Amino acid sequence: MKASLRTVRLELAEPLRISRSTMSAREAVWLTVEHDGLRGHGEAVTSVYYGLDAETLCGRFAAVGTELGRCPDPESALEALKEGELAGAAAPSAVTAAVDAALLDLVGKRAGRPVHRLLGAERAPVAATARTIGITSPVRAATEARCLAASGFEVIKVKAGSPDAEDDVERVRVIRDAAPRVRLLLDPNGAWSTAQATALLPRFADLGVEAVEQPLPPGDPDALGSLAEKSPLPIIADEDAVGFEDARRLAGRVQGINVKLAKCGGVHAALRIAELLEGSGTELMLGCLTASSLGLAPAVHLADRARWTDLDGHLLLAHDPWTGIGGEDGFVRAGALPGLGVELREVVREDVA
Repeated sequence: MKASLRTVRLELAEPLRISRSTMSAREAVWLTVEHDGLRGHGEAVTSVYYGLDAETLCGRFAAVGTELGRCPDPESALEALKEGELAGAAAPSAVTAAVDAALLDLVGKRAGRPVHRLLGAERAPVAATARTIGITSPVRAATEARCLAASGFEVIKVKAGSPDAEDDVERVRVIRDAAPRVRLLLDPNGAWSTAQATALLPRFADLGVEAVEQPLPPGDPDALGSLAEKSPLPIIADEDAVGFEDARRLAGRVQGINVKLAKCGGVHAALRIAELLEGSGTELMLGCLTASSLGLAPAVHLADRARWTDLDGHLLLAHDPWTGIGGEDGFVRAGALPGLGVELREVVREDVA
C-alpha cells in the first residue's frame, strides 16, 4: 500500500465564537491510501485546543504511512489498527481516526459496500443534526435560528460562556422565540464555575433547553458528575471525555458523553465507547470538529447509534470541497456508495505556508 498527504485550508463561512476562542479557518490534512488501483481517504484537522498544527499532523502521518507500507492489504492494516499495532500510542487520536477512516473507505470500496454495512448496519443511517449558533448578538442569533428552522433543522446548539451570563440567557431566549419548535442544546465549553452552573441551569431548563454540554472546566470529572446528579437538565461530558478511560470514569455519572472521532481515535474507538455506555444510563452523543464532509463522513455512518447528533462541521464552511453526507436540510445521511460515500467535488487551494 502507498500513502500520500495533502494539506488544504478550510475557510469558515463566518467566524465562530465560543467561550475560549474565535475561529475563522483551519487547516486539514488529507490522507490517501492506495492499493490495487483503489483509493481510500481520511481527514485530520488542526486544533489549537489539542495542540495539533499541520506540521505535527503531517509528521505523525508520515510515521504511520511507513507502517502502512509494510501491510499486505488494507484489510490486514485495518485489523492491525484496531489492535493498536499500527498507529501506536504515540500517534494523536486525530491521526488514528483519519487512518481508520481511510482504511474503512478503501476496504469498503474493495468489498463494494458502504462503511455502515461493514459495521453491521443494513440501513444507511439518517439523523437530524444540530446546527451551531456561536456567541453572537441576540438579533443575529434570532435571525440565524429563524432561517435554520425554515430550512428544516430540528435541533440548534447554542454556544454559551459570554463574560456576562445574562447575554447567554438572552441569546437562548430570542432563539427559543424565533424557533419555538426546535430542540435546543447548550454548550458553554467549560466556561462556568459550579456556582454559576447551579444558578444558570434551572433558568435554561425554563427556556426549554434539552441538555447542556460540558458546563464546567475540564479536569475535574468528579465535579461534573456531582453537578449532573442534581442538575434539572441532562449534562453531557465533552472536554472531560476524550477517550475510553474518560468515558469509563463518567459512565453512569453524567447523562451523556460527546464522542468525537478526532478525540477518541476513530470509528472503532467510538464503537468501544458506545458498547461501554450501553445500560449505564449515560447516552451517546456524536460530535465533531469543524471539518469537511470527508472528515464528518465516518461519524455519519454511526449516527443511528446516538441519542444526540451534532455533525454540522462541514456546514460551517464557506466551501466544502467534498460532498456526499447532506445536512443542508437538517439531516445527515450515510452515503450508499462503497466506502465512506463521499467524493471530491472541486479543486481546493493547497496550503503553502
